[in-house]
Amino acid sequence: MATKVYIIYYSMYGHVEKLAEEIKKGAASVEGVEATLWQVPETLSEEILGKMSAPPKSDVPIITPRDLPEADGFIFGFPTRFGMMSAQFKAFMDATGGLWRTQQLAGKPAGIFYSTGSQGGGQETTALTAITQLVHHGMIFVPIGYSFGAGMFEMEQVKGGSPYGAGTYAGDGSRMPSELELAQAFHQGKYIAGITKKLKTAA
Repeated sequence: MATKVYIIYYSMYGHVEKLAEEIKKGAASVEGVEATLWQVPETLSEEILGKMSAPPKSDVPIITPRDLPEADGFIFGFPTRFGMMSAQFKAFMDATGGLWRTQQLAGKPAGIFYSTGSQGGGQETTALTAITQLVHHGMIFVPIGYSFGAGMFEMEQVKGGSPYGAGTYAGDGSRMPSELELAQAFHQGKYIAGITKKLKTAA
């Protein structure tokens, strides 16, 4: 039976979605792993999104809390809002109370990836503050540490991400993930999928 890894994200301008697509490729590269992309529901109206110049959403399916127990592991992604996850993703997590009461997600591994507007915009705090969501569900946080190797120490170019997980800098919105940031995202997907598979096999 395949190990199911869900990559669940919110993306307003496409930066997080680009990382998510690469994370899926990394996860799917692990033999026996079935990686699936999901979006969380939007909470803003079309009118507000239009005023914010947000592009149309992709055709990636919308997830509901009842879909979560089917997965063996998760990789959650979101843009930062003042150093924390966006309200859209928080609203989705707030809707998982029924799963929390029954602890249906307890013991499942989960990673985190993110996008910030600037180098001081929350590359670590966004992930750090999101860990509370995993803790209350009893999930196992899986950071990438420095397993990405030399790419973690890149100093010649701007690079998002941290030991907490893959990341990118959006700047004014025009900057999309670099090749190095995408490579780190691929690595995160492969790394967490491998751990998820090991945990499922050992169960």
